[in-house]
Amino acid sequence: MRKQISSQSGFATLIALIMVAMLSLIGLAALSTSDDDANIAGNQLQEMRAFYAAEAGLEQAAAILEAEYDSTGAPPTVMPSGTDEVNGCQVAFSCATDGVAGQTMLTHGTLVGLHALVNSFSLTSVAVNAADRAKVEMAQTFETALVPIFQFAIFYGNDLEIAPGPAMNLMGRVHTNGDLWVQAGDVLNMDSYMTAAGSILHGRKGPGGVSAGDVLIKDANGNYVSMKEGAGWLDANDAHWYDSSAARWQGRVQDSTHGQAALNVPLTQDAAGDPHKLIEPASGNPDSYETKADLKFIDRRAYQMVDTLWVDVTDSMVSTGVITFTNNQFTDQREAKNVDLMELDIGKMYDEGFDPSGGVIYYSDRSLGPDFPAMRVSNADELDDGLTIASENPVYTLGDFNSVNKKPAAILADAVTFLSSAWDDLMGGSSVDDREAVNTTVNASYLTGNIETTVSNYNGGFENLPRFLEKWGGKDFNWSGSAVNLWSSVQATGNWNGTYYTPPNRNWQYDSDLDDPANIPPETPVIRVFQRTGWRQEYVGYSGE
Repeated sequence: MRKQISSQSGFATLIALIMVAMLSLIGLAALSTSDDDANIAGNQLQEMRAFYAAEAGLEQAAAILEAEYDSTGAPPTVMPSGTDEVNGCQVAFSCATDGVAGQTMLTHGTLVGLHALVNSFSLTSVAVNAADRAKVEMAQTFETALVPIFQFAIFYGNDLEIAPGPAMNLMGRVHTNGDLWVQAGDVLNMDSYMTAAGSILHGRKGPGGVSAGDVLIKDANGNYVSMKEGAGWLDANDAHWYDSSAARWQGRVQDSTHGQAALNVPLTQDAAGDPHKLIEPASGNPDSYETKADLKFIDRRAYQMVDTLWVDVTDSMVSTGVITFTNNQFTDQREAKNVDLMELDIGKMYDEGFDPSGGVIYYSDRSLGPDFPAMRVSNADELDDGLTIASENPVYTLGDFNSVNKKPAAILADAVTFLSSAWDDLMGGSSVDDREAVNTTVNASYLTGNIETTVSNYNGGFENLPRFLEKWGGKDFNWSGSAVNLWSSVQATGNWNGTYYTPPNRNWQYDSDLDDPANIPPETPVIRVFQRTGWRQEYVGYSGE
């Protein structure tokens, strides 16, 4: 028995030793695996640092490109390149142009389908982690696009309010860099993209009731879909606005919640980004349309570009009846002021050989102090060629404008007022019943200003952005073009109200001819868009591999 027990005791000792050895091996293996996991995690950490550092290099190259465009209005003459240290990594970035700029149709974002002058660039960035030489190479394609602003049906640089009483159909894109307030007395149909850099809201910004008429926006499938949601409205005040608007309109309705950014006209001089500089005189202001003109009127003198020299042609234009200067010519009841006028007879301008060779006319009158100088164009039913009129002062049109053999045309002014051919200057200060309009047709894009809506005063909204002074009830104002409001008016600051005019039948439409770059008015302003069009990771590894 003792021998048997002794034999079993030795066997148990052997088993115990084997178990200890096995556990030791398992422990060593666990330690090795743990060490490998730690090394792998450490490698992944260093690679991620290099990854984000390489992305930072791409962003730096893109930022240099954007800054160069913002300061000069043109691409850099020397492509961005450089080195930096980011998050413990050495970064080298570079940029190359992909060729000369060309006209093309945009294929990305809410501007898809618009024509633009596009510059394309290829950006590269290489980051090497100093800790373990983890290396990441990245590449990105980047484009800058100059989009003619008159490809929008409506474009606002500030808050946009649309509140028509009668039914209205808006064909074409609508954008604002502020908030978009929309409602309708009857029905408002919007057939394209509706975007805002602020918020999209149903109702009124200022005083007045909220109308119950329907607002319908066309979705990606071509169906008009209402903003109504039960007893309320689907807008930016809803907690589910992001998801519900995307599902309802398939990305054709976007505001800041969706990442929609402001779209700005590039200005080379004014750091404050004041687009009113476009119509101000050229002295110290390279953004001025005076620098683009071949015929200009400055402080009641007329100048025509002959070869490369400005020639004073005032006497000739006055004697032939092309221009007429008058003081207190008529009363503008919205402004409660008498208008000191320079009238430009467009037909005679062409007949007498004073037409601008480049298609741009500029007007500015600061000579009359506190008076209210303005420009009025008449006899303009037929244009000989494309024409852009830019004025620091208010502009009035008298009668039909560009209604025969339509040409590309635009008016840029502090304020734009349309008068029918029945307008009588002597009746300007009389009752509105004495100023009865007749049907009028205007084919022109316009870029103008308005006043701000306040808690006590509505600015009239888009439906009253073009100004009227007559009794239009039952008469048609036929308009085709693009409507742009980039500033608050500086000179024509009178409040809108319904006492000095009655509204016309608004037969308004976006001019689809503007979709063709060949039909854009001379020197049309552009908005600049920066877009990242592609991204790829070229290499992940270690330096020296």
